[in-house]
Amino acid sequence: MTDYLQNLLRRPPVGWWDLLDILAVSVLIYEALKLIRGTRAVQMAAGSLLVLALFYVSQLAPLQTLNWLIRNALVYVAFAAIVLFQSDIRRALAHFGQAPFFRYFTRLQASDETIEEVVVAATMLSEKKVGAIIALEREIGLRNYIESGIPLDATLTYDLLLTIFKPGSPLHDGAVILQEGRVAAAACFLPLTVNPRLSRELGTRHRAAIGLTEENDAVAIVVSEETGTVSIALDGGIERGLTQDGLRARLRLLIQGRKG
Repeated sequence: MTDYLQNLLRRPPVGWWDLLDILAVSVLIYEALKLIRGTRAVQMAAGSLLVLALFYVSQLAPLQTLNWLIRNALVYVAFAAIVLFQSDIRRALAHFGQAPFFRYFTRLQASDETIEEVVVAATMLSEKKVGAIIALEREIGLRNYIESGIPLDATLTYDLLLTIFKPGSPLHDGAVILQEGRVAAAACFLPLTVNPRLSRELGTRHRAAIGLTEENDAVAIVVSEETGTVSIALDGGIERGLTQDGLRARLRLLIQGRKG
């Protein structure tokens, strides 16, 4: 016991790399505990800790049979863990893949998919002359407007947008707000612009889209119910009569900062 304490006290001082190592391990343990919280993995992890505790107890005490049994069983623990925790392992890897560091590399592809779904939906709504407002959040959050509607937090697809804006649907009136490539909410109320210089041809949807963009940096796509014209509202202004390719190019420039 004395030798053990002497060796412990003789260890080199803790440096910056040691602190970084401790921090990294702490973050990994914290994230792992968050992932298994509320799942069956909690009970299985507790059972694994109990087996490890018994293993160390069997080494300190003369429990040779128990020590032999656990020592031989530990050989198969890694394979058993992969089989038993396969769903949790997949969920953990997917969670780490969504971390901000990795999200930077997938953001361009995700925004491409978002733009394409919006363009297809706007084109189909335009052909059927179905009115719609689709607002895309950028740097300034739209939480106040999201809370005014019906929260969805759904995967963005053009089918979902067509269903929401289908005439007679309970969610038809109001705007759909997209946040980080997902449909955050539908039937959202937007502020109407009071700009007197706007054309009288613009209806309530167009004025609501302009009113939204007067207060933040969001991009709002409007489909006219009367003419089927597709427009984009930005910074309190509006661009009308966009084609499918024109809408795609403008969204790429506004959201990704690159020309189509």
